[in-house]
Amino acid sequence: MKLLNKFLSFLKIVFPSTKTEGFIFLFFVIAYGVNAWFIADNFTIVYDDRIPWDGYFSFDNRAIVQTGGGFERHPLSNYFFDVIRDFALWISDNHYNSTFRLILALLSTLIVSLANIQIFKYLNNIIGLPLKISLLILAFYGLFVTNILLSFTPETYTYTLLFLSVFNYYSARKINEEKPISFGASIFGSVFIGGLTITNIVKVYIPFLFEKKIFWNWKKIGMAVSKIAVSIGVFVFLFLLRLDFNFQNFLNKTEEQYDKFSKPKVTPLWDMISSWFFGGNILFSNYEIRDYHNKDKTFYYKALFMDVYSSFVPYIFVGIILLMIIWSVLKNYKNKLVWILVISFLVDIMIHCVLKFGLHTSYIYGGHFVFVFPLLIGWLFFSFKDKTLPLTFLYGTLMVLTVYLAFNNFYRLGEFYQFLETYYK
Repeated sequence: MKLLNKFLSFLKIVFPSTKTEGFIFLFFVIAYGVNAWFIADNFTIVYDDRIPWDGYFSFDNRAIVQTGGGFERHPLSNYFFDVIRDFALWISDNHYNSTFRLILALLSTLIVSLANIQIFKYLNNIIGLPLKISLLILAFYGLFVTNILLSFTPETYTYTLLFLSVFNYYSARKINEEKPISFGASIFGSVFIGGLTITNIVKVYIPFLFEKKIFWNWKKIGMAVSKIAVSIGVFVFLFLLRLDFNFQNFLNKTEEQYDKFSKPKVTPLWDMISSWFFGGNILFSNYEIRDYHNKDKTFYYKALFMDVYSSFVPYIFVGIILLMIIWSVLKNYKNKLVWILVISFLVDIMIHCVLKFGLHTSYIYGGHFVFVFPLLIGWLFFSFKDKTLPLTFLYGTLMVLTVYLAFNNFYRLGEFYQFLETYYK
């Protein structure tokens, strides 16, 4: 009975559990789903067996769907995507056709819509914001580049966005209730989150640092260390099983990938960080079309990438978002839940901005961290909950940002359709 209650409690966390959450979920499923259906049914970009990589924005759809991606970055994702691929093939009668693409795209729509629900739950249940503020922040977040792109893209980032959002909400609830994170959550978190992208596994263990009086009780420290050790043990065993216990192969491949994705580009570092790492996950920029081919040069195709911003307005937009985030941290510097978000975000800043891994295409990594933005903005609103003037100012500012974001991203999405119409009909 206790196990059943835990399972039901888990379902209430992941899925909509109130009428408001149900309506929000339905709204996003319809909004994202219409876009996903249109793209998957009319164009081959979601999955084309001839395109090995980088059809649009550097997403490796075919590689991810067929193999789960490289084991050095996505250690357990092959198990995960085997299920998704087989399910889509079952529906499409074992054909890689428009039905196959449609199933992949609509699954992504459902996943991103569920991830958005986690953001609303956090804003509503953890921070306790008024409904109109939560809905505005959610509308703003729902228009992010990451959400729009991942809502029809079969990629590890799509599912990572959901798993990280769920775990973040779950751990925030536990800390608010002054309860420890369970063994089961630690294991599932490490396997599902770290299994899809290995560097994210550290984010599963950050909340342990903020459990009540954990550094003043040896028993609590021992229990936390045990949970971490067991979850890492399970993760490593499954990973080695995939590698046939050839760990040296992993080390060699990791070094090769770091060299490949960390080479400096012509673009200035500050512009890559502002236009791609921060801005590229929120606000579409200009596009650049490049000529690509498969390994044996038997098939040539066009690939789409994001360029840096070409006017000062997007930089101002990104600057305002960053100021709001920094302001939120300063106003809530005593709040342990805020620091969980900040430390989690710093992991990605270290990987992409400091080590420069994948910085030139960091606009595709938003599934790892973009949910931090609306939550920190939510905490900023919370810090002024009893002050009408600054609250009104923040609400008005966010409203203007949302309108601009909607106009820009819908316009750029139209340009994306033109690219598909020209090359992927």
